[in-house]
Amino acid sequence: MSPIERPIKNCIEESHKRCLANQLDRNLKFSNRIIEGGELQDVLERKRELIEISKPFIEHLYGILKGSDFFTILTDEKGCILNVIGDEKILQEAFAIRMIPGAYMDEAHIGTNAMGLVLTGKKPVQISGEDHYIKAYHKWTCSAAPIMDENNNLIGVLDLTGYYDSVNLHTLGMVVAAVNAIEKMLEVNEYHKKLVSAKIYIDTMVDSIPAGIMTSDLNGNIKTLNRHITELFGYSEEEMKQKKAYDLFDDWDHAVKTIENKDQFLDEDVFVHSRKNVLQYNLSMYPISDGDGKLDGIVYVFKETRKVRKLANKIMGRRAIYTFDKIIGQNKEFLKTIDFAKQVADSKSTILIMGESGTGKEVFAQSIHNHSNRSNENFVALNCGAIPKNLIESELFGYDEGAFTGAKRSGHPGKFEIADGGTIFLDEIGEMPLDMQTRLLRVIEEGTVGRIGGTKEIVVDVRIIAATNKDLVEEVSRGNFRKDLFYRLNVLPIRLPSLRERKDDIPLLIDYFMERISRRINKRMLEIPEDYMKDLVEYSWPGNIRELENLIELMLNTGCRDNRPLRSKDEFKPEDIPVIDGIEFNLETVEREHICRTLQYYNGNISNSAKALGLGRNTLYRKIEKYGILNGTEMDYVDKRPENITINHK
Repeated sequence: MSPIERPIKNCIEESHKRCLANQLDRNLKFSNRIIEGGELQDVLERKRELIEISKPFIEHLYGILKGSDFFTILTDEKGCILNVIGDEKILQEAFAIRMIPGAYMDEAHIGTNAMGLVLTGKKPVQISGEDHYIKAYHKWTCSAAPIMDENNNLIGVLDLTGYYDSVNLHTLGMVVAAVNAIEKMLEVNEYHKKLVSAKIYIDTMVDSIPAGIMTSDLNGNIKTLNRHITELFGYSEEEMKQKKAYDLFDDWDHAVKTIENKDQFLDEDVFVHSRKNVLQYNLSMYPISDGDGKLDGIVYVFKETRKVRKLANKIMGRRAIYTFDKIIGQNKEFLKTIDFAKQVADSKSTILIMGESGTGKEVFAQSIHNHSNRSNENFVALNCGAIPKNLIESELFGYDEGAFTGAKRSGHPGKFEIADGGTIFLDEIGEMPLDMQTRLLRVIEEGTVGRIGGTKEIVVDVRIIAATNKDLVEEVSRGNFRKDLFYRLNVLPIRLPSLRERKDDIPLLIDYFMERISRRINKRMLEIPEDYMKDLVEYSWPGNIRELENLIELMLNTGCRDNRPLRSKDEFKPEDIPVIDGIEFNLETVEREHICRTLQYYNGNISNSAKALGLGRNTLYRKIEKYGILNGTEMDYVDKRPENITINHK
């Protein structure tokens, strides 16, 4: 062991001893302290400056390591996580063990880890594997460094975490470099007079940030700018400096007053006047104060709106995950449908997917997107039947500030803006109100959307895929659906067959679900006898593939007795209501039990449960009422708020 490594090992050993003395459980998976709600908001507001200043450097660090299965964590001086950003795969694992904003990463609450050691020793640290006290963290390698203010007080910790086999001494060096840049920017923010002497350093640093950055005085005179802003606006540096800030984007006066009132102006969508035309960019503005703390100037950070939303969608999981090679089936007619879908994937024309519930309409929509030349852009899905009629307009088209009571001050983009450049999937299109059908028709014809309360038309390039389980021709004849919209949507029709129309695929689907679900829930696969398989093939499957999948999961959970798989068809018939170990296989009973288990798994959260079940929230509410889950003898809802219904098992 080298002289450099020995002190670190000693610190780790001393930390482990303290954890043992405090009787901290090595099998702990989550931090013992996780705050949320108002308490978390108070912490975020208190550390707002650190979060804002650190953000571009953390994003730059993430950009360097993107695709390498790393994520960054920013904490305050007590170890409370303020921000997490990284690759989606590893983030999912981190979120699964609650490494989320509000979780405390200090030694007392989660044992020995790099962030906890930095909080104690105030020095950069890198630890890996079993250096962590908690077993759940043995798969990580963590590099952390302290963020100090101008008075050498600890104000936060920056950490870079990856898998154990990715350990590298250079990782810690990158974290230290990022922390140094953050500390420098904090100094710049506090002492504007130092900006001149550090100009070369600052210019180099600012130019490394992938955003358009400029500064101006309070009269709008542009003082400094980086090279990216000339690319965004299409002007040369000399031309930019001859302009006024208020000539470049609308509502400049309002934005400056917001800064003067010490309010935030962050991640606002503004219309800018570039050399060629009017464009929409994402803008954040930060105050520059003089030595007396008075507002002396403004920093502007412009980003391309599409890139900002694309990054947000990646983090939030708004992307298409299914591809055609994941679709199971060998039925000849079904394969023809897949071939046709592939053939039209690159077309700009609208697609209408028709089929019964549970036939996989969204799977097809995502596969078409991923097979198209838009696969690297956003995929945004909206269930027209799951959103209240009074909210669907704002969801689709967005709204501007002051559009209605309760509207966000900065306004909000609609699904069409978010999907710009990519695909929007409108599920249950037959449920869309008639007035919204008129607006949708205009979007299709003109390629522009207008926010509620707004005066500008925003050009969008969106591929529309709609889906329905209704007969839209019949809906048109009843006056429930516009004929002109139907013909606009039905340019490329795709009809998905029901499961009873592709019975030859049922054994293949059963094998697929049996293998996938058994692995996920850690259950032994069941052997299905020939006569039993025949009954399954001949069953009508009104719920289609979704019903089949749910049945297989139920069988794996309950279909064994004394470690013996089901073998007699007398033990189960889809058409009848037999009982196995007291469990009924009636479809409604199966559905009710599955809904109860899902609600329990997601702690009563309706949105998450509905998503997992493949249902709209309103549909889930109706089923809860239908099956008496709300007032039933098995479940008791303690908190009846729609978004967070807590369930106690009696």
